[in-house]
Amino acid sequence: MSYLIAAHVGVHSAMAGLRMATPLLGLSLGYGTDVVGYLVALFAVSQIVLAIPAGRFADRHGLRLPLSCAAMMASAGTGLAVAWPALPALCIAALCLGGAVGLSLITLQRHIGRTSESEEQLRRGLAWLSIAPSMSIFVGPLLAGLVIDALSFRAAFAVLGLLPLGAWLAARRSPGLLAGQAQRQRSGSPWSLWRKPAFRDLLLLNWLMTASWDLHGFMVPVLGHERGLSASWIGILLSLFALAATFSRLAVPALARRAPEWMIVAGAVTLAAIILGVYPLIGNVFVMALCSFLLGALLGSIQPSVMILLHRIVPAHRQGDAIAMRLMMVNASGISMPLLFGIAGAWITVAGVFHATAAIVTLGGSIGLVRGRRLSTLPKASSNPE
Repeated sequence: MSYLIAAHVGVHSAMAGLRMATPLLGLSLGYGTDVVGYLVALFAVSQIVLAIPAGRFADRHGLRLPLSCAAMMASAGTGLAVAWPALPALCIAALCLGGAVGLSLITLQRHIGRTSESEEQLRRGLAWLSIAPSMSIFVGPLLAGLVIDALSFRAAFAVLGLLPLGAWLAARRSPGLLAGQAQRQRSGSPWSLWRKPAFRDLLLLNWLMTASWDLHGFMVPVLGHERGLSASWIGILLSLFALAATFSRLAVPALARRAPEWMIVAGAVTLAAIILGVYPLIGNVFVMALCSFLLGALLGSIQPSVMILLHRIVPAHRQGDAIAMRLMMVNASGISMPLLFGIAGAWITVAGVFHATAAIVTLGGSIGLVRGRRLSTLPKASSNPE
């Protein structure tokens, strides 16, 4: 399992490094911030567009072929940037790397669910996979920045292109799909999953978590600037949030032994809403830091729990579709919510955005607590190895 998680870190690190380097190259080529903004958005757009095809591809072919394709997409995208470091190539590279990360994540989340032999193994596998993006965001940009300063953008793209090869090697070591299994994995439209009330409830709670995450990442710098905080303090607030989110994900297996996953998800969303409501009322920066840390811990614990419940709710042959739906919502929120928060902040003030979001999240979390017992009655995830 560890080599599969390392494989995803390789693909994700290449994407994170390219996402940091391409805006710098675009600006150095004389393009404006608007063009650079569109370029960065392409990383998320490709994940939205390709999510359902990637989920269906993973459902049909298991682990080996989709993971190999993700590695080839990532390396091809960075290779194009090496051969032609110009805006059109960077746009194509962004689409390739974003799609590769989405395909890799969907494939591995599905694989962990299908091959876990117990609830504990499922929780542990998903918890470790959930911290891979945090590791990647550290490795990719740092590596790209060092190589750019020491050599050039082309050299940085070449180095980043080597990282996804680990995913290809991991795919070669992994067992393929069992004979005849692809024929049994015929399924209807992925949108038919929305007919399941438990699936709708779970994705609602997941969206509330994502919206709260986006609010903190976008509005805390705005709030800090409004209050005259230094850039260092704003960075500390965001870093404490990310640090707490990372470590809380590792604590989910132990926490899930003491409380049902539905209670972890709905309870964390509700408590996060309370902190969001209090956050703009705090004048002391140290208390703000404590709130950022607590908020990160609460929101970070939700993602692995959501994935555990998702594997219970959805039949084994539809899990790729379900994971793709969730990924689409996460990336769509990442694009749309900052725009919405920015517009709302101009109309109702920064504090008003916090309070309005807190009210919506509180309502959703309360509904989740009331209706979440439906999720707690679902059967345990069963083993269905590939």
